[in-house]
Amino acid sequence: MKRVFNTLGILGLAVLGVVTVLVLQNWVARGFELPAQFFTFTTIFLGIFIEAAPFLLLGTLASGVVEVFFKKETLQRLMPRNRFLGALAGGLLGFVFPVCECGVVPLTRRLFRKGMAPAMGVAFLLASPVLNPIVLASTYAAYGWGPVLWLRLGLSLTIAVATGLIFAVEEQPLQLLRPASIGPLQGAAWAAPVIAPSLAVRWREALGIAGEEFFEMGRYLIIGAMLAAALQTVVPQATLLALGSGPLLSVLVMIALAVLLSICSTVDAFVSLAFVGTFTSGSILAFLVFGPMVDIKSVLLYLQVFRRRTVGYMVILPLLMIILAAVFINLNVGI
Repeated sequence: MKRVFNTLGILGLAVLGVVTVLVLQNWVARGFELPAQFFTFTTIFLGIFIEAAPFLLLGTLASGVVEVFFKKETLQRLMPRNRFLGALAGGLLGFVFPVCECGVVPLTRRLFRKGMAPAMGVAFLLASPVLNPIVLASTYAAYGWGPVLWLRLGLSLTIAVATGLIFAVEEQPLQLLRPASIGPLQGAAWAAPVIAPSLAVRWREALGIAGEEFFEMGRYLIIGAMLAAALQTVVPQATLLALGSGPLLSVLVMIALAVLLSICSTVDAFVSLAFVGTFTSGSILAFLVFGPMVDIKSVLLYLQVFRRRTVGYMVILPLLMIILAAVFINLNVGI
């Protein structure tokens, strides 16, 4: 309950901030001037938070359903024994659990606690923000059935599977988590009684778990959204765009822009259209592939679940792979 009240406090401050903005806007209408950066920060923060919060809620709901309705033995029986097949299955699991980079974190933690293998879990964590029906539809709407769509899906799956296989050397998935995440989670007290509860009771338990996890993770989403908004306010996009030339530099700039913007993977394809014709094709793909895997708000969520060393590898490995792939596309393919 303490975490719930802490998060409610942060949410209350956010609401208070919005009310303050409305009051200040009224003052502005009467002639009182405020820095333009203040309104820029507020607009960006609200845009990121409102966009991401529903998907975080969806992920925590999925986590609650997994905890209540999926037995550990059932999950382990369904997992492929082969590491490569397990990582491949994890990369495609987003079509079963269509969550974005915010919602996938609590769900992955729950699956790890249920015994999911590291290769499968890491591949799911990295790939599901792109390899799911919602993002597939949005990318198709932006680019059609062209090479951008297929390269985005293919690169995301390849990088996620490769990273998952590297993590497969860790036999115990709980060793990837923070010590605080290994113990009972919020909602873990909803222990099933000896007599099987009714379906209504089980759904109530799942919703209780989802609610507590949403409040637990929601505060870090708020902090991440504030940080991303602050950086976007301080570092103008025009500064980065002016640097975006060359097969390597354009990739690095678009990766930095993806991390900085922290856009949800369900809409980033439409945002990337603004850079088509200005930036190289490889850099556009880097934006579409790396952004859903790693951005400011997702890294903050990762750090609340995984050990710092684990998060470091989950950031560096996909980063190096997408840089190599994007530069290769710029130099040899072009789309």
